[in-house]
Amino acid sequence: MKTRRRALRRLTELAAFGPLAAFGLAAGPARAQGTTKIVFGFTAVTDFASVFVAKEEGYFSKRGLDVELKFIPINSTIPAAIQSDSLQIGGPTPSVFLQSVDGGLDHVVVAGGGVTSKTATGLGLVAGAGSGIRKPQDVLGKKVGVPGLGAFLHVTFRAWLKSSGVDYRRVNFVEASFPQHGDLLRGGSVDAVVTADPFMSRIVDSGAGYVASYYSTFLPDGQPTIIHVAKREWVQKNAAAARGFREAVQEAAAFMTKPANDAKVRAHIGKYIKLPPEVLAKVQMSPPGPVVTEKQLAYWVGLMKDQEMLKTEPQVANLLAK
Repeated sequence: MKTRRRALRRLTELAAFGPLAAFGLAAGPARAQGTTKIVFGFTAVTDFASVFVAKEEGYFSKRGLDVELKFIPINSTIPAAIQSDSLQIGGPTPSVFLQSVDGGLDHVVVAGGGVTSKTATGLGLVAGAGSGIRKPQDVLGKKVGVPGLGAFLHVTFRAWLKSSGVDYRRVNFVEASFPQHGDLLRGGSVDAVVTADPFMSRIVDSGAGYVASYYSTFLPDGQPTIIHVAKREWVQKNAAAARGFREAVQEAAAFMTKPANDAKVRAHIGKYIKLPPEVLAKVQMSPPGPVVTEKQLAYWVGLMKDQEMLKTEPQVANLLAK
């Protein structure tokens, strides 16, 4: 109980005084002239593509939703922004979400973003040029940058190390946002980064590092990489808006699966992640998974308990918005 209180207090303090203030996130009114205002928080990965598509193709607006998209540099700060009402809905990774619930926040899943695929090579372990890192054992005692402590890449990378017989507790993980990864490798501040496209491709193209492993291919297909969550209280008060958000993302996911729409999807991603056309043309997109199930959340609970990240046993059926 004491641990949960400390975690909740820390999240509340972050919301009030932490880096969120620098993001320019201000709590806004929920409704205006029959339209529901939603501020949505995203990070710089293609797993948010269905939200970008829903915004740009008008799927939100046709359901009476005025959705404003806000960039958040570090994924692990999203629950605090939701709790403080700076965001109405945000996209943490499943592990960040489950840790926030474990810490006492009453948040629920509204919809899903991207999912894992064994054919995906858009994320991996990128080692600094000259580091000599080639296999899991090579990162022992090294400094490895991750875009969020306790977030998707951090947790799955540790799971991969453990499955390879490597004690991840002997690796020095440091938190750094995606845009910093290339500079950290060039400056020698870290030996490697666990990163994703488009940043991974740019690091490799610049010569600052090389792909040591597309480690994520060890994960099962179809597991959520990003989930869209809100406060339970907000969902209860705005049930139609939450349902409309979910339906809009589902419509966007269907749009994404049609090859003829590929160029449009990439353009929408580029608008929000600020990618030049030559990078957009090569970036690999995560498959969309707009519906999150109990089984998927249970997978993440098991993965995190194996790493001793949870103090309680989350009741996954109670974490999905109805």
